[in-house]
Amino acid sequence: MHLRLVAAADAATEVRTGTVDAAVLRPADTSGLATIPLYEETTVVVVPTDHILSAVDEITAADLDGEPVLLPRDDVVAWVDAPGVPVDHRPETTSDAIELVAAGMGALIVPQSLARLYHRKDLTHRPIADAPTCPVALAVPEGPQPVLLEEFIGIVRGRKPGSSRAQTQPVPKRTAREKTLAKQAARAAAGKVARKPGRTGRGRR
Repeated sequence: MHLRLVAAADAATEVRTGTVDAAVLRPADTSGLATIPLYEETTVVVVPTDHILSAVDEITAADLDGEPVLLPRDDVVAWVDAPGVPVDHRPETTSDAIELVAAGMGALIVPQSLARLYHRKDLTHRPIADAPTCPVALAVPEGPQPVLLEEFIGIVRGRKPGSSRAQTQPVPKRTAREKTLAKQAARAAAGKVARKPGRTGRGRR
């Protein structure tokens, strides 16, 4: 397998079309996909370092009441009735939204990994205690998978190499002739081993 970087917004489509065999993504529309949950990410709010919310270690949704909030078009936080007042302008990407946060246009709610990815010295982020988490999953096309991909899915699910279904192939049965030849070979080997002590024990006259 080869690793390939794809845009978050395109990941599900690339799996469906077979451009990639599997992708790690945040599930949104999972039609045509089989997903294996991996972990849940903390949801945070990104604000300028001099923002009032930066004075505490953790906030709640109520702390964002009345706060202008940016909603990028590639938003991945599935939060119905999210707090704050949505800004009219919707940036195309999370990266664009980060620039607008730095410009003072509003706060941004994202998974913690994205806050770290787009970290800037003039911005900070705080976890939102009562926000829904952001699930991350491995996505593959629905239906039967190639053996190599099945093995990979097994590893993701915690299956040990010895228990992999792909490796539990039945041992083929030997024919009667093969069994006879194996016995003859074993007897011959045993006979050679048995004669060695006798030969080494003889002395020359």
